Amino acid sequence: MLKTLIFSKSISSKFTQLLNVNNAALQQVRTTFVLKRLYPVELHKKNEKPRKLRGKHYNYVMVEDSNTKKQPDVEVVLKQFVSGIGRKGEVVKLRPNYAYNHLLLTGLADYVTPENVEKYKPKLGEDNEEENHSSQFAQRTVNMLQNRVFAIVMNKEQPWVVEPWHIRASLRKCGYYIKSDSSIELPNEKITGPDMMKQNKEFYVTVTINGLEKARVKCRIHHWSTDPSDRLPYVYEHWLQSAEPIIPEDTPRAE
Repeated sequence: MLKTLIFSKSISSKFTQLLNVNNAALQQVRTTFVLKRLYPVELHKKNEKPRKLRGKHYNYVMVEDSNTKKQPDVEVVLKQFVSGIGRKGEVVKLRPNYAYNHLLLTGLADYVTPENVEKYKPKLGEDNEEENHSSQFAQRTVNMLQNRVFAIVMNKEQPWVVEPWHIRASLRKCGYYIKSDSSIELPNEKITGPDMMKQNKEFYVTVTINGLEKARVKCRIHHWSTDPSDRLPYVYEHWLQSAEPIIPEDTPRAE
């Protein structure tokens, strides 16, 4: 009798601990499964007792699982200019996770309501930060150009002088297209060659995007020969290695 009493008390104490958990009754499980019967139930006549279900009627086929269903995009209104997304007051559609983690939590956007659309609508004469950007993707392009090292391939036998079209051709090989040479600003000091002392040394050029944004692009000289026996050995991931500047004035800016 004593053992039974102790056992019942231990069970009751465990149940009270379970009931005292604050979140036990507040957890919401959002799992919905849409099923259909593999064998449809036979119809019955009106005002008659339905037919008895057999074992085969309890076989189901899954039609939809809410856990794996792709959620629709969510609409948000931007509070300010966001690079690569849009301008202030613009309504954009984004994936739910990205919109929540990168825009809503950081205060860059808000949910779309008539009040919010009117609230964040840019007013006439208002100085907006997006006036400093030619497009929503311009700043992203600037960042991509400034975070890369471009090899400027020059002839090893014939004399040359680095010109804007050399830079444009090298960037085109990497997938960056510049319409005109006027968008490329070279250093004041001319870079001539061939000169093996300049091999794998770097210099900077300025690329203007849409006539407004300016990107400072890092370039490195690489000598190339049409004779396979006279070519320089391949350097693996040369962009990760440190290099000396061709122009001494670029030293503090390169750091």
